[in-house]
Amino acid sequence: MKILITGGAGFIGSNFVRYWIKHYPKDEIVVLDKLTYAGNLENLADVKDRISFVKGDICDEAAADKAMAKADMVVHFAAESHNDRAIMDPDVFVRTNVFGTHVLLKAALRRKVKRFHHISTDEVFGDLPLNSKIKWNEASPYNPRSPYAASKAGSDHLVRAFYHTYGLPVTITNCTNNFGPFMFPEKFLPLAITNLLEGKKIPIYGNGRQVRDWLYVDDHCSAIDLVLHKGKIGDTYLVGSEHREYANLEVAKILAKIMGEGEDCIEFVKDRPGHDQKYSINAQKIQTELGWKPKHEFKEWLEITVDWYKNNKSWWQRVKSGEYQKYYTLQYKNR
Repeated sequence: MKILITGGAGFIGSNFVRYWIKHYPKDEIVVLDKLTYAGNLENLADVKDRISFVKGDICDEAAADKAMAKADMVVHFAAESHNDRAIMDPDVFVRTNVFGTHVLLKAALRRKVKRFHHISTDEVFGDLPLNSKIKWNEASPYNPRSPYAASKAGSDHLVRAFYHTYGLPVTITNCTNNFGPFMFPEKFLPLAITNLLEGKKIPIYGNGRQVRDWLYVDDHCSAIDLVLHKGKIGDTYLVGSEHREYANLEVAKILAKIMGEGEDCIEFVKDRPGHDQKYSINAQKIQTELGWKPKHEFKEWLEITVDWYKNNKSWWQRVKSGEYQKYYTLQYKNR
């Protein structure tokens, strides 16, 4: 089988590539990635001989069509995903997340792919009060409150429209916050970890009471695997850890303890505009229908993630400095 993975040089995408190679070693894997600031070919260095890499923009119809040639399945990770950047420059989020997904869907129709799987986020559902007992499910209404969330909501709607209008065989997963190795250090957890390793403080927006659910990236990969093989065409599945939810400040305190620091390593900074207070997912559908369960407990695997960043300083130091962006040129200059 041939599978196209868009955004496969990013955090979750590269972990999924590695997961797929481990579980389906006979499959042919093509990775399509534009290698923006968050796309890093070093993330795939240990498996580069097992994949075909195509540098290209999902908004480029020719590039998308070529990469999808003879693909049986498409797993679509490619997206702009950082809320802070979306606030500063929403245009690129609309272009990549909405128009880029549209381009891929058209290519999938032309190429008659057997499955188009779209990776989305719980942020499309909006914001819950901190004291809320509500958990979102697949029937929850969309209520995005940031340019990033709105662009992902738009892409979700397009995917469903291509299913209903054209019969394209699609599935969607909306996932909670992921963590694990190769996570770009602009996001909260890797920024906090690498800052402490550099002797800097952990920045916390506002009062730090914002509540999130954390899922180890391998659990997300296993959920996608099940949806691809057992999920119902046209359906959406919410993927959450089902462990206890944590306030950002609590996570910072846990990290400080893991890394042998006192709570004075935490500093409060001005909150970002429109910061959602709480996300909460009900993952019963994927558990009941497909038998999926997360295997990785948050605190244990947070410690393992911290160890990964300790043992891979050269990786995140290059990422923070921008040096990693030279990797593509060095690796592919003679190809």
